[in-house]
Amino acid sequence: MAAAEELGEFLRAHRAALTPAESGVPVYATPRRVPGLRRDEVAHLAGISVNYYTRLEQGESHQMSDSVLQALGTALQLTVDERAHLLRLARPAQARQTRRPYGTERLRPSVRALVESSVDQAAMVVGRYFDLLGANRLGYALFGVAPGQPVNLARLMFLDPAMRELFPDWQADAVRTAAFLRMATGDMPDDPALADLIGELSIKSPEFARIWAIQPVAECGHSTRRYHHPLVGPLELQEESMRVSGDPGQRIIFQGAEPGTDSADRLRLLDTISPDSTAP
Repeated sequence: MAAAEELGEFLRAHRAALTPAESGVPVYATPRRVPGLRRDEVAHLAGISVNYYTRLEQGESHQMSDSVLQALGTALQLTVDERAHLLRLARPAQARQTRRPYGTERLRPSVRALVESSVDQAAMVVGRYFDLLGANRLGYALFGVAPGQPVNLARLMFLDPAMRELFPDWQADAVRTAAFLRMATGDMPDDPALADLIGELSIKSPEFARIWAIQPVAECGHSTRRYHHPLVGPLELQEESMRVSGDPGQRIIFQGAEPGTDSADRLRLLDTISPDSTAP
């Protein structure tokens, strides 16, 4: 899809997600024919002309100054990650100039050693296409996969029914996964492998297609993850994610429990009953 069309879809989705009450827009007795805000209301909030904003949504223009980008981000109440994605969509030429060619994805031995040496918490490396590139014993055990087993975490989330049992907050975790994928499209514009993954999920998972249409965007960061593991029961883990320097798109993810909690006890139990991992 052309960048201008993607920009239009992004703006429409976030305009539709806002209510007049959230935006401080007066509501009159006349019926509203569109969900969320109208184009003229967003244009007014951003301090730009309705005609200009309409052209942006229709994909006829994507030339935006810094002040307009900031104003639209404020009007649409975008998060920091969503504003970064808006910038990439608004300036596709700049994104292409900074893009580096991607070769075969490999996990550096030093990164693998770091992850496998982690104790008392699950640790894993996720690649640019959301493949599980490596993990420690707890990382593999958390998802119930064998060390070295090819696994794509996005496909797992949306296409494996067992994930709805593993994740008590499946809907929120599914939205988060789609948001990470949307962020990846900004990091890797026009990447065919990423486009194939998104296309496959859109065809095979109606839930993914529905979530993708609302245009969630988020960076992997820190969060709380809840599991209901079939071997040890409920777990509440604190997640920290960081990018791997020198390998675009790769992230190290650590998930650990607060000391002294039931989750910490259950995580230790999972570690004792998990088979020893062997690096693939």
